[in-house]
Amino acid sequence: MPARADIDPAGFARLIPAVFIAERRAGGDVCFRLAGETIVELHGAALGGASLLALWRPDHRQHLAVALDAALADARPLVVGAAASQPDGREPRLELLFAPLAGPQGAADRFLGLYQPLSGSIALPLAPLAIASLAGAPIDAAPSRPRLAAIDGRRIA
Repeated sequence: MPARADIDPAGFARLIPAVFIAERRAGGDVCFRLAGETIVELHGAALGGASLLALWRPDHRQHLAVALDAALADARPLVVGAAASQPDGREPRLELLFAPLAGPQGAADRFLGLYQPLSGSIALPLAPLAIASLAGAPIDAAPSRPRLAAIDGRRIA
């Protein structure tokens, strides 16, 4: 997993408008440190310091937060398929890449990200995003229920 300091934007200059860096904050929120012009245009607002989770529908935020935490814990990239319902009935699709980066202390605490629109025409600004798919990280952080429980060799559940 690279550190933020290891990333040279000159290596992907053509993609910079669709790139962002976000960090996980102590309270659990994930906030933009910086966002390219395309991302700012898609959401219709400056995003520096803004909550990334707030761009998603309220009923999808916790699910995304769990997936992002798992991606950081496992130092594994996460690809999120997203949809945004538009007033005209269209539902443009995007893919967002979240690649974990090591922060100054060496722990994974931020993401290098990329927005990839999959639809042609998108009405701006985007409506709140909904998760259409998740790949690359587990999404269920809840422990599974035991199938067998025993005390002193006697099955009790």
